[in-house]
Amino acid sequence: MTEPAAQIPLATDVETLLRGDLDQSDRALAGVAPVLSYLLASSGQSLISDDLLARMRGMLSDIAGQLLRIQEEATAPFPFSGGDDQSHDSLMVKLAANTRLLSHCFAVAVEAQLSEELELRLGLDQVLSPLMQELIASKDAKLAELAMAAMSAQARFVQARRRMGLSLNDLPADIFHSLMASWNEIAGSSAAATRAKGEALLRANYDESLGRTALLTRLVGALGGAARAALAVDHAGVALFVTSLAALSKQPRELAALSCHDTQGTRLALALRSTDLSPERVIEQVALLHPGAELPQEVANISADRAQVLLEESRSGVDG
Repeated sequence: MTEPAAQIPLATDVETLLRGDLDQSDRALAGVAPVLSYLLASSGQSLISDDLLARMRGMLSDIAGQLLRIQEEATAPFPFSGGDDQSHDSLMVKLAANTRLLSHCFAVAVEAQLSEELELRLGLDQVLSPLMQELIASKDAKLAELAMAAMSAQARFVQARRRMGLSLNDLPADIFHSLMASWNEIAGSSAAATRAKGEALLRANYDESLGRTALLTRLVGALGGAARAALAVDHAGVALFVTSLAALSKQPRELAALSCHDTQGTRLALALRSTDLSPERVIEQVALLHPGAELPQEVANISADRAQVLLEESRSGVDG
């Protein structure tokens, strides 16, 4: 008598299980900003690592310093003295109430942490990955020039990040405008004229197209169908990997970066699967990012199209 064949899960069962995992991930992401606002103002322990909190405090502190510096430059003929600690700390705390800025800093911190981990574990250079080297050496002069510009922006970004900093010029436009609105509210009517002069200087010097994210996005777009090569994190490096994952899985770059957090394994696997990467390659990439991570077996039984649908449904929940 023959043994009955192992049952293959129905598509609806597979999606139900994966949707449940995504719902749990969504709840975690939806609660990140308000929880971080509290944690950044306290010294309590949390599930969010001390390292990520320290990185975010550093970025907010640097942003506050940049705003105070430009405000001083806009109104005084003498060099900036750095402002007093009280005004700096007060501004930093108030900036932490901007959930868009806070979520962006969290995504940057996650990307930074992962980049440094892979540099230590795999010897993967944070600036000049093997793929970036190939693109800079391309016979296509325009592609090579774009790759060089993206590499330079990444180098500046990494250098600032090692100081726990984040340049205002590297903020995406929506985050930059949100920050300006917050600064306007924080300054109040008494300092409106001073702040307005500072904002005018910042806006005059801001060009989103020259920022790291924009340059990386243009570089991935210029690759066309070859952008799938950047889905190998050990070849592309984290910056190009995240950018390519965002483009090919039709997600915002921040969400693609957060997918690489060790609590978001299902989201990362579905994002990779939605690009039509084979289940074997998906498992390989997740293992490179998070050795020992256990993925739901159902990922191997879902099509790229259905993975995309689940991601879109999940994203609407996170955005809402």
